[in-house]
Amino acid sequence: MTTRQPHTGLREQKKQATRVALREAALRLALERGPDNVRVDDIAEAAGVSPRTYNNYFASREQAIVAAVTAERESRVAAALAAKPAHTSLADAVTEAILEQYTEPRDPDQLLLLTTNPTLRDAFLDTAATLEPPLTTAIDQRLGHPSPPTAHVLAASIAAAVRVALHQWLHPPEPPLTPSSLLIPSGSLPHLLHSALATLKPALEAAEAQTPRHHSPQ
Repeated sequence: MTTRQPHTGLREQKKQATRVALREAALRLALERGPDNVRVDDIAEAAGVSPRTYNNYFASREQAIVAAVTAERESRVAAALAAKPAHTSLADAVTEAILEQYTEPRDPDQLLLLTTNPTLRDAFLDTAATLEPPLTTAIDQRLGHPSPPTAHVLAASIAAAVRVALHQWLHPPEPPLTPSSLLIPSGSLPHLLHSALATLKPALEAAEAQTPRHHSPQ
């Protein structure tokens, strides 16, 4: 039985390498040609795979481009949450983890590509939903495995709050987006994220108060 484990690990590594190659090719071509001038066939060829293989990883060119820019942010958010000290409240830990990963410095050309193309903006907003599964696991472990729906409901709510903040950031009433508003970490995005997540603080505190870990000595 154990002889299959190395093969499984190698297969997963190859799949991850293919995914990275596809998303990086998609972003490179989008920056060179503009996203509307990039075809799935072009991305697959640049990554050295078939279009059929491409479709096993991404449903559209936009999804691949956005995946390159976000670079598995959902996993990094969950890891950041898990790494927060036990004495940090769940509400603060969630907020800090989200802000750290969503306001880290990004390449200006990538940000402008992502935020000035309507289709890419929509694809970027959709990535908020990918936070839910890893956050469910991280919250469940942090709370010491509460009742079954608790972590899932909290994670879904956090993902929804992040999406609301991102939508407000990407669709401001006025003035329009500028490079400076996108690139300054202390600008509007951190404020919007913080405000959206603050609405969940009572629920996060209530869930934490019901767990044994909340009452354990720190």
